[in-house]
Amino acid sequence: MEGKKNILTYEGLKKLEEELYQLKVVRRAEVAQKIKEAREQGDLSENAEYDTAKDEQRDIEARIEDIEKILKNVEVVDEDEVDLETINIGCKVKIRDMELKQDMEYKIVGSTEANILKGKISNESPVGKALLGAKKGQTVKVETQMGVQKYKVLEIIRSN
Repeated sequence: MEGKKNILTYEGLKKLEEELYQLKVVRRAEVAQKIKEAREQGDLSENAEYDTAKDEQRDIEARIEDIEKILKNVEVVDEDEVDLETINIGCKVKIRDMELKQDMEYKIVGSTEANILKGKISNESPVGKALLGAKKGQTVKVETQMGVQKYKVLEIIRSN
């Protein structure tokens, strides 16, 4: 059974590959050294440094496994080829919250890359889903916990 495709931009792919490299090459070696030093202290049953290093090692291995799973089933969006007629993954959009009369700018990305603090919203989020396929000038409605929100698409921009 094939799992869900992990949609990434080139930027997101590069970041994950860099993180994987850091974890495998740098962090593994650092933690191995911590474990070695803790073992040299003697009795491991009451050695907090050893327990902390082993926990850190487990966390690193779990993250490596997560990243490898993501990369195994990745689909990369070429942002240079994104159609700017309609909103799609890999483009930036300027939208206006019709109730608050406030303009916002978001980059539409796959769920793996989403980070609202950096202005990146997932194509699977309520707002992201509603915006996909919309055109400049169009108003979309989004069902939220606070009721229906309306957003007008002001601009669709190439993100890079």
